[in-house]
Amino acid sequence: MATGRTAAAFTAALRAREQLIGYWSLLDSPVAAERLARVGYDYLAFDAQHGLFGYQGLLNNLLATDTKGSTAVGMVRVEANDLTCIGRALDAGAAAVIVPLIDGGQDAADAVAAVRYPPLGRRSYGPIRAQLRIGPDPADAHEQTAVLAMIETADGLANVEEICATPGLDGIYVGPSDLRLALGGATSNDPSVQGEFEQALVRVRKAAEDAGIAVGIHNADGAGAARRLAEGFTFATVAADVVHLQQIATSHLDLARGGAR
Repeated sequence: MATGRTAAAFTAALRAREQLIGYWSLLDSPVAAERLARVGYDYLAFDAQHGLFGYQGLLNNLLATDTKGSTAVGMVRVEANDLTCIGRALDAGAAAVIVPLIDGGQDAADAVAAVRYPPLGRRSYGPIRAQLRIGPDPADAHEQTAVLAMIETADGLANVEEICATPGLDGIYVGPSDLRLALGGATSNDPSVQGEFEQALVRVRKAAEDAGIAVGIHNADGAGAARRLAEGFTFATVAADVVHLQQIATSHLDLARGGAR
């Protein structure tokens, strides 16, 4: 378990393919993030693509993650493979960005360029908040921040080896819901494509291992995360706050109703 892990230590562990466990957040609730950051997870991933975060909310949750007693660093799944979106997440203090919908090597190279300052990339310099804990010198920012490419489309899977070979890419991250749909599933958890899905995961893990980069995956619960780590994934996320809030509230309601009968 990480204790007070810095962005530099987290990124070093990620690049070394050490096992890391994170938690996924959809809710814009800094108070919840502050609590979750103390549980023992290595990172909290804030979803700016499908979550309920505006920029101020993203900033506030990253600030909450850095409070006393935190074991986690803040990570952001950005809205798009876009220079401005990625730069703003990093400037707010994200230790890593997850970039969605990466279809090939050029997409991955664009994501890397958005994370790195010139001459290595195209990130604009202005780490107004990030400089307090990451950087501020470009060389330090490069050492301490990570970029992860999502594998979730048919093209992304077909080109996963090319994506993994992208210079400067720190890892890949499987979006299982979209990948199942890309494989022909009627729903995001369609069991009819489970065999193809598992075969795809083997290919993804091997591509990352051959390239020497991290490989992670999204999971519905801790048991699923444990299974994927045992299979060879190097990091795994447990998802997500809004889902678990409803699940635990429902379970207590069921218990209360049952006990009142």
